[in-house]
Amino acid sequence: MKTLADIFEHTLEDVYYAENAITKALPKVAKAATDAKLRQAAEDHLKETKDQIGKLEKVFKSIGKKAEGTKCDAIEGLIKEADGLMKEASGTALDAGLLAACQAVEHYEISRYGSLREWAKDLGHEEAHKLLSEILDQEKATNSKLTNLAVTAINRTTATAKAA
Repeated sequence: MKTLADIFEHTLEDVYYAENAITKALPKVAKAATDAKLRQAAEDHLKETKDQIGKLEKVFKSIGKKAEGTKCDAIEGLIKEADGLMKEASGTALDAGLLAACQAVEHYEISRYGSLREWAKDLGHEEAHKLLSEILDQEKATNSKLTNLAVTAINRTTATAKAA
């Protein structure tokens, strides 16, 4: 990769792969969650992720490229970490760990979409900039919901369980 356009396209393929991988991981997270609100958050995020994949496909089309993914080692690692939690943790600790793993994914996505959005702007890809801005806003909102769930419910439940 030698140009901004090259890194833009590569990162777009990376995040497309990541979003598709997330659609496979979220049902497992929802199933493993013991907290109903966390389970619902995972299910809601799955629907949103599928919508984001559609937006990414529009981004690819807007720049004249075929929508395809490039293996994303970062998301593979984050999913592997969540899989490990599902095998090793239980109860409220599992929920706290899963929520933290979901937020790690959100933070990764926020960083990627933030860069992609600005690169699209710099490259003059107006439609891509608009779509990537929409996705970035969704990712930030999801992270905020997860933070709220952590501080108002999951972490408190976990701390109470530890004290008991």
